[in-house]
Amino acid sequence: MLIPKKRKYKKAFKGHCAGKTKGGATLAFGSFGLKAMQAERVTERQIEAARKAIRGFLQRQGNLWIRIFPDLPVSKKPADVRMGSGKGSVEYWAFRVKPGRILFELDGVTEQQAFSAFERAAAKLPIKTKCIKSIELAWDFLLIIKYLCRDIAIFYLCFIIIVMCCCFSWFLNNLIIIQNLKIF
Repeated sequence: MLIPKKRKYKKAFKGHCAGKTKGGATLAFGSFGLKAMQAERVTERQIEAARKAIRGFLQRQGNLWIRIFPDLPVSKKPADVRMGSGKGSVEYWAFRVKPGRILFELDGVTEQQAFSAFERAAAKLPIKTKCIKSIELAWDFLLIIKYLCRDIAIFYLCFIIIVMCCCFSWFLNNLIIIQNLKIF
């Protein structure tokens, strides 16, 4: 189970999961990822069950990165206890997932294997998720061109050239192609 080693305070406020994620919205390590589409608390047991589902399906092939860690203590009072007498003891640990957060990343497997593994992991999680894939070199080129080009017409021209190059290289080498590219 994933549990923090040490915490400054034993118990925490309930908090909320409103808004979109501020960090962890892009793929950092792998070529494929499982992205959250809803806001919810995910417990350490659910994370571990999803990890085991991915690992069991892939039979230890490829590399797996878990991009979330349950650092929020959730307390609960026992059943049939009267009001008052303080806050309950820590029942489990959770992570506040916001929409857009990458939960898991995979590399070293085919696209079909990765998406099948993520579908099995999504069944273990209490939120709606989406499988995504990296856009490799094209995304890096677009970010550079976006900051260098002042004129929007030049930017779109460069964008079209990059997309054509990506499509051409995909047909030659079966590389990963752009999916759901949203610049603005």
